[in-house]
Amino acid sequence: MLTSCQFRDDKFVDFADIEGAKNLSFRVIGQYETDLSGGYPANCYLPDGTPVNEYTGEEETTIEQPAGGPRRTNSVTGAALLQELLKWGNQNRVTEIVGTYPSIDLNGDTVRLSGKVMLPTGRKPKAMILVSHYTVCANTEVPSNCFSLEGVLVKLGYGLILPDYLGYGVTSDMVHPYLVMGITAENVLDMYLAVRPWLKAVDMEPENPKLILMGYSQGGANTMAVEHLIEREYWYEDDPERIEIHRVFAGGGPYDVKATYERFVNTDTASYPVAVPLVVQGMILGNKLNIKISDLVQPYVYENLDTWINSKRYTTSQINKLIGTKVTHEILSEEAMDQKSEKVMELQKAMVANSITSYNWIPEASVYICHSIDDETVPFANASNAKAKWTNSNITYNFGHYGGHVMTCLRFIYSVQTLLLQEEQEREKYEK
Repeated sequence: MLTSCQFRDDKFVDFADIEGAKNLSFRVIGQYETDLSGGYPANCYLPDGTPVNEYTGEEETTIEQPAGGPRRTNSVTGAALLQELLKWGNQNRVTEIVGTYPSIDLNGDTVRLSGKVMLPTGRKPKAMILVSHYTVCANTEVPSNCFSLEGVLVKLGYGLILPDYLGYGVTSDMVHPYLVMGITAENVLDMYLAVRPWLKAVDMEPENPKLILMGYSQGGANTMAVEHLIEREYWYEDDPERIEIHRVFAGGGPYDVKATYERFVNTDTASYPVAVPLVVQGMILGNKLNIKISDLVQPYVYENLDTWINSKRYTTSQINKLIGTKVTHEILSEEAMDQKSEKVMELQKAMVANSITSYNWIPEASVYICHSIDDETVPFANASNAKAKWTNSNITYNFGHYGGHVMTCLRFIYSVQTLLLQEEQEREKYEK
């Protein structure tokens, strides 16, 4: 049990001990407070598994005008941009509440999953942001066990809901169904459905009841899958559980899993090596394919799969070093490199089924999609294919040469901050 240290109006409040919330489906298992006035906590990680405070990247990017955002153009390093993110807002104290909630596993059986709610200390949040996190492998990197980088948005007064995903947190003994969009989207949305009545019970309902969706990398694709799920099942006026989406922010996402796999093979390059076995395992186990993982990856990868990936002991950065190569044919088997082989074609059918761009759906909510043309981890083809698919939707695309995957993640969060602040400024101007 974590130590409780939530205060409201200088009076201690233990969210786990509020009578009206004790029997709800979201169950608090611990809470604590983080002060951002001194910088990022030690347990905050970048998309490549590097602790934020150990980041030495000197890659530069140009901070331009995010679509519709305030104009600001200057070149900054990754380290400087991390510090820039902390300057926004004045809500330095963050209350982090870890809890569990009911959802389903790959067999449709009920399972309790874990996640975290982050709130500005001492005040109701302006709105809630449902965050789908980027690819992680170590259980230390999941939201319930770390300070998620998106948590800087609490400084603006927003609350965040951050699910761990199936296979992490309290279910770390299970294999995570990587890029299996349907189950992951449902797991994520189930946390929001559980937290929503809990927020009301503890008197922390957001000022704006409309939900904001956000995610980068794996989380970017899953964010779009969550939007699809909401608009398919919770979008109707007469639904008592109706969910209204305010805005959607997606960055660097593998919206087209098949295109991502093809890029690995066709270029014989995997700049983010751990993604290769993650995709193969996720598609086979998550879709219950009659294919042996050992047939599609090199023996040394298969022999270490449980130790490196499924143990949840190593970060993505550490696993990339353990794999020791960025050459795809040194990670995949000869059969897996043959896109005309029977097993690969079966695998690709699963990839298509789990690609949000293959859904018979056009997003209805207001969406902002950011992707770097230079992304070495999630190929830009994912973003260009998404734009070609969603031609009649309310989407603002922000594509450019924004550096690599990690740098673009920082830029993406910067853009989200900028756009939310601009929205507040325009609302205040209108109200005057």
